[in-house]
Amino acid sequence: MSSTKTKSKKPTWLRAKLPSGPEYVGVRDIVDKNQLNTVCQSAQCPNMGECWSRGTATLMILGNVCTRACTFCAVQTGMPTELDLAEPPRVADAVFKMGLRHCVLTSVARDDLPDGGAKVWAATIRAVRYRNPNTAIEVLVPDFKGNFENLDIVLDANPNLFNHNLETVERLQRPIRKTASYQRSLDVLAHAKRRGFPIKSGIMLGLGEKEDEIRQALLDLATIELDVLTLGQYLQPSPQYAAIDRWATPEEFARWKEEALAMGIQVVESGPLVRSSYHAEEQSARFAEEKRESA
Repeated sequence: MSSTKTKSKKPTWLRAKLPSGPEYVGVRDIVDKNQLNTVCQSAQCPNMGECWSRGTATLMILGNVCTRACTFCAVQTGMPTELDLAEPPRVADAVFKMGLRHCVLTSVARDDLPDGGAKVWAATIRAVRYRNPNTAIEVLVPDFKGNFENLDIVLDANPNLFNHNLETVERLQRPIRKTASYQRSLDVLAHAKRRGFPIKSGIMLGLGEKEDEIRQALLDLATIELDVLTLGQYLQPSPQYAAIDRWATPEEFARWKEEALAMGIQVVESGPLVRSSYHAEEQSARFAEEKRESA
């Protein structure tokens, strides 16, 4: 794998569907009218057109300003100015209007708050479940600085699937995630697993990682009995962010999927355009079916 920074144009396999259609417009209107943020927009997700056209979106709570400055992420960084305690019922209303069978909630990091926003997280999960009792809830959370008491506030609200992204290999954590930690992220995932939750995580390719480092990250995730893995291509939001090291091919993504499955990870979404919430509803349906079969 080359470490030379790529300046070539995007390859053909990274062409994403442009936002269009009545379903897309409907989701956008619901998001706007409920004064909500989505990671689809804030993180410039390449799948927004596809997902919104299917009536799905990942709702981002606790504002749209993150207290961290990860060098891969397009979400605005700075010091948030307010905490919207009326947000949970608006999120629940949006989920109801979209008719979602699977809801993905995420948030910016709120290191400015004593609980990292955990109480708002819990209130949002409970509000969504009260308004939408048949909707599965997936949470994509920050690491809460490794504070398990705050993490437990979120888990006590009983989401259906717990997601926290490793993002990259161990060597690249400091330059890419800055204030995060490889081991801390593994510990957060392992804690949720010990509490009985299905766990999910994701890694980006194209940041300068080496093949043996990718394999070690997959092994580390498999060791804590990860249930769902997403692997996707890193896309540089603008020149101020980390440079793209290489374009990983669809064939490479297929190979990593085979290796991850062989390690025991149950579900692997691996491809250039895959992101954390890609095909999340299908993953939820699989776990719901397995739960019914084991009951």
